[in-house]
Amino acid sequence: MKSLKLIALLLDYPSVDLYREADELGKAALSAKVADELESGQGQVLADFINELTDTPLLDAQANYVGWFDRGRSLSLLLFEHVHGESRDRGQAMVDLMNVYNENGYHIGARELPDYIPLFLEYLSQRPEMEARQWLLDVSHILALLEARLEERQSPYSKLFTVMLELSGATVERAELAQKVANEEPDYSFAALDKVWEEEMVKFGAQQADESCGNNVVAQRRHELSQVQTLNIVDAGKSAAH
Repeated sequence: MKSLKLIALLLDYPSVDLYREADELGKAALSAKVADELESGQGQVLADFINELTDTPLLDAQANYVGWFDRGRSLSLLLFEHVHGESRDRGQAMVDLMNVYNENGYHIGARELPDYIPLFLEYLSQRPEMEARQWLLDVSHILALLEARLEERQSPYSKLFTVMLELSGATVERAELAQKVANEEPDYSFAALDKVWEEEMVKFGAQQADESCGNNVVAQRRHELSQVQTLNIVDAGKSAAH
């Protein structure tokens, strides 16, 4: 699905390449191929997001991105953070998802976590449409929660989640979610972040080794952002040939 490929690019860390290709991405959002996949007007929503994003200086856009997605766990772009938290089930869930990718002929770079939403969307963009929509429906409760939290923080990225939810066909009780989110204690304040780091400091030895598989989302995202690269799902057969 062309629309999911586009959303994957837009939801990733803002890059120089994205800014350079903004005009082409805007045209793609309004193209017939994307329009055929979306509800009426959703292509324009994506085009407007591209304009709003790239009208912001790149360094400011990157700082905003880190502020929303790198501070605290509530807006983590790692799907299983919202399902399993720090439980050991999270590691197995990532292994299972990696196996799904591999079984369908795709390979991801070693630095990528399989449940990173832009990567997940790029995988879905290359699957049959009905299958992709079903996957989105399966995770729609997470997408809806992220949409509500982003709207609460007045982030334009909420629009991308709205489009994904439209693609999934899910029914979302937005008023109920908005009320729930409004009553949440923020986890992105400096005090909240200090508490997270204090908790991490007491983890050491075998416990730290057992819990190292992506559990410290703040540290993981900071590590990822320090080594920004394009999404790199590739055909497994082609990968083996190199």
